[in-house]
Amino acid sequence: MENRSYALMTGFFTVALLVAAILVGLWLNRDRTEVHPYEIVTTQTIPGLNPQATVRYRGLEIGRVDDIIFDPRVTGQILIKLSIEEGAPVTTTTFASLGYQGVTGIAFIQLDDDRTGSPLLASDPQHVQRIPLRAGLLDQLEKRGLAILEKTERITDGLNNILSTENQDKLTGAIDHISKAAEAYGDIPKQLQPALARLPAITNKLDQTMGSVNDLAASANRTVQNYDRLATGLQAPGGPVERASAAIESLGGVTADLELHTLPHVVEMTDEAKTSLRAVRRTVTNLGDRPQSILFGAPTATPGPGEPGFVPPTK
Repeated sequence: MENRSYALMTGFFTVALLVAAILVGLWLNRDRTEVHPYEIVTTQTIPGLNPQATVRYRGLEIGRVDDIIFDPRVTGQILIKLSIEEGAPVTTTTFASLGYQGVTGIAFIQLDDDRTGSPLLASDPQHVQRIPLRAGLLDQLEKRGLAILEKTERITDGLNNILSTENQDKLTGAIDHISKAAEAYGDIPKQLQPALARLPAITNKLDQTMGSVNDLAASANRTVQNYDRLATGLQAPGGPVERASAAIESLGGVTADLELHTLPHVVEMTDEAKTSLRAVRRTVTNLGDRPQSILFGAPTATPGPGEPGFVPPTK
């Protein structure tokens, strides 16, 4: 009987010790970090994200995902509840995105900031603040992949149009034309062979022509040198040009003397000669009209109006 009582007491003591050890362990391992609640509201897909997922700020772990539920007030909207440690630099410009760990596909919340120095975003259970969720790498790849697929479809449609039966016939005709053109170009060297054979003779003639041109250039140089010497001789002191200039100056002096002294007398004599010629002309005219004037003299002039003996004409 005593053995049974001893065994029962031992069992109670062992169970009490085990419970105490568990409670002490839980107390020692409890999380004393103070956290603040935040929410993420999104309509995007969040594959791989589960409760208790890690929340990181630029790679540093700062909290956990508490729960993921549908927004009861907006259909199709998802609420992601977060617990973030106190002191984490969550600001008014902080945004969230989905990150993935390696190739496992397990998602986590990645927080980042557009700029530093923004005001902190304070949150408490009565006023839970919301952090915007931006498209992650997979979402961006999905959107760009869809855009690439659409462009690929358009390119494929364009290629189908290009490779239509009508265009194939045109391409075949173009290839035939190119083949014929290539054959024609292949015949060109054969046609050029005679001209190529005459090239040495033409080259020799060109050499001879260049020699003649060189001789002509040398002759022209000699002619230019002779002209230079002639011009130098003409312009030399006491040369023909200087003598001609002196003669022209002497002739200018003679001309000036003529203008000052001789020409006035010549002009006067010319005027007298003109007057004498007019008198002779009148005399000859009168003799032609009245030859008898040589014997009887010149007739008396008829008196004019107002003179003695004037008789007015009768009608």
